[in-house]
Amino acid sequence: MDIFEKLLKSLGPIGQHSDRAHGYFAFPKLEGEIGNRMTFRGKEKIVWSLNNYLGLANHPEVRQADIDAVTQFGLAYPMGARMMSGNTDYHDQLEKELSEFVQKEDTMLLNYGYQGVLSAIDAICGRRDIIVYDAESHACIIDGVRLHPGHRYVFKHNDVADCEKQLRRATELAKTSGGGIFLITEGVFGMGGDQGKLKEIIALKDTYDFRILVDDAHGFGTMGKTGAGTGEEQGCQDGIDLYFSTFAKSMASIGGFISGNKDIITYLRYNMRSQIFAKSLPMPYVLGNLKRLELLRNKPELKDKLWENVRKIQQGLKDNGFDIGATDTPVTPIYMKGSIPEATAMCLDLRENYNVFCSIVVYPVIPKGQIIYRIIPTAVHTDEDIELTLKAFKETKAKLDAKVYDVAEIPLT
Repeated sequence: MDIFEKLLKSLGPIGQHSDRAHGYFAFPKLEGEIGNRMTFRGKEKIVWSLNNYLGLANHPEVRQADIDAVTQFGLAYPMGARMMSGNTDYHDQLEKELSEFVQKEDTMLLNYGYQGVLSAIDAICGRRDIIVYDAESHACIIDGVRLHPGHRYVFKHNDVADCEKQLRRATELAKTSGGGIFLITEGVFGMGGDQGKLKEIIALKDTYDFRILVDDAHGFGTMGKTGAGTGEEQGCQDGIDLYFSTFAKSMASIGGFISGNKDIITYLRYNMRSQIFAKSLPMPYVLGNLKRLELLRNKPELKDKLWENVRKIQQGLKDNGFDIGATDTPVTPIYMKGSIPEATAMCLDLRENYNVFCSIVVYPVIPKGQIIYRIIPTAVHTDEDIELTLKAFKETKAKLDAKVYDVAEIPLT
């Protein structure tokens, strides 16, 4: 059998809709300056789909730092993998400043967050080790776990009692396997917006012997008094053995980092294959991230404005009867009921008639009959953006309930 034949017979649960979705619901093209309003298919839209939490993507100081770095170094420097020929004082400086900010001994830069998490799991966990992880972990964690040759136990999402049950199972298995236990969860869950039960899980260390990795991609820069993340927010940063985040969200950049005990970071530095055998993070990203971190530390008003907008849109949604789940972070899900055709029609109506662009999630990512819109407030959204969006959701939800979207085509105004 030709291996490609099976691919053509089934494009996958999402790919099977590519002929209808491509270019609109999947792989859409947002154009213009990154911000609260961008152009989609020739029309200006209020955009709620970008993780540009602090508005740094087009902050003038950030843009200038990026331009200066490209002018001075280009994209090629430094050449080669960091271990061999791609290290610089600026790479070391960024690691040092990140370590100080997230209150850890040492930090390792990562070319990409997704790749970094997957590779860290691979470097840490051997055949005899056991992984315990949250059921709603990000795909990068799931893929890392899938590659693990040993045992793994999943606990129900944010269920500390079930987490302890899986730790008991892992502890019994470790007695015979001779391995260790590695627990993985998230600081902020990117779909539901709820915080991981970090403090409660870390407290289980008093009873069970395990180490914990926290993926805080959505928490870094947005949570905690200084923006140092969800561990700071919950007062348990010291109990996090390995703290991971990405530059792709609050920092509006590329790359990521992992922080922890100096000896463990040294081990990862010399054993993470995705970093040893990959080109070093280019200098414009390193210098650009140094500027972004400086602003994150020294301009608390950016995080304050983000949270002002978060409170406004979340309260407005609740006042209008919308279910936004258990979110206590900027990630704002809106839960509804409806079929895939209805969801498609509603999304089309929001984008074309109300000029509101936000991400929508339907089956097979979530169960049939459910619809989730995900709103990502940022520091650059305006009161007018919020008011128009609340009006749009109120009116389109009324149409959904009235079965207006149970038709073949939605008229455009």
